[in-house]
Amino acid sequence: MSVDQASLQDRCPTARDSTVLFQAIYSMSNRLLVRFGTSSWAYEGWRNQIYHRPYAASRFSKDSLAEYATYPTGGMPLFRTVGIDHSFYRPASATQLAHYASQVPADFHFCSKVWEELTVPVYADLPRYGTKAGKPNPRFLDSHLFREMVLQPFLEALPGHIGPFIFEFQRTGMDPAVFLDVLDRFLADLPAGVPYAVEIRNPAVLSPRYRDILLAHQVAHTYNHWTGMPPLLTQHRLLNERFTAPFVVMRLLTPLGLPYADAVDRYAPYNRIVTPQPQMRREAASLIHSASSQGVTPYVLVNNRSEGNAPLTIQAIVEMVTALPDSPALLPSPSRDSMI
Repeated sequence: MSVDQASLQDRCPTARDSTVLFQAIYSMSNRLLVRFGTSSWAYEGWRNQIYHRPYAASRFSKDSLAEYATYPTGGMPLFRTVGIDHSFYRPASATQLAHYASQVPADFHFCSKVWEELTVPVYADLPRYGTKAGKPNPRFLDSHLFREMVLQPFLEALPGHIGPFIFEFQRTGMDPAVFLDVLDRFLADLPAGVPYAVEIRNPAVLSPRYRDILLAHQVAHTYNHWTGMPPLLTQHRLLNERFTAPFVVMRLLTPLGLPYADAVDRYAPYNRIVTPQPQMRREAASLIHSASSQGVTPYVLVNNRSEGNAPLTIQAIVEMVTALPDSPALLPSPSRDSMI
């Protein structure tokens, strides 16, 4: 399809498109408290789309959040959350988080990936792990380490802005039953009143026991659209179509079956929709509608590697959700939303 033939969701919005988008967001906000955001935010391919101010290269990732959090200018913001991905490799400092907080509105939430030091049972045999490569991780699911290194800086710097902490587990090599035993003990030892989500990359873990553990601790499953995972609604069926917390997290990461490195090569520099994923969009919209109808707040994080340009993917899903029929109980109760 040529650029001239591209549909609204496959190109950067014009002024008229932006007006339509404002109306769609406003309409949906009256029915849903969904929080849309992207996986990280500082992409050169978004200049002249999301970003119009000049930024020095050394300051772009540090100072562009203010513009991100108020896009589109003059309307209701499209992004009410964002994923902090760099915290997977090193915990964010209180100083870093305070600078982020200074740039966003009062009701903006940060979803943070949890430091991998807590989520890998064995270090991969990669150069970045140095002498630890290939060895067991003695700090796997260490709740004290989480409190000290991950949670405390957020409590100090981001009061009122804390969204779900996402514990991402790659294929661990552990037997699913053993992994679930360890996960259960870990979740039981976490501080209460903080939103947590678990992201599984091994479909064998998606079981009634996994669902029951999350439900017992009021921890959300992260519905991830990822290379080796089943489709979003299949994940929901494997959980008996039950949400396990007062909020839910969706991460739209890559097309199913496409390795991450291939997605990077296919979609860079992330300035347009390259390959739409209609099933992913439909299933995300369905989950958003289902969660909201049950008083569950959806956090929807979209990665550029899912289709090529995360903001345009979000716009397409917004338009799809607004086209769904109204449901009798779409707004979360204040008591549930207050914990988020």
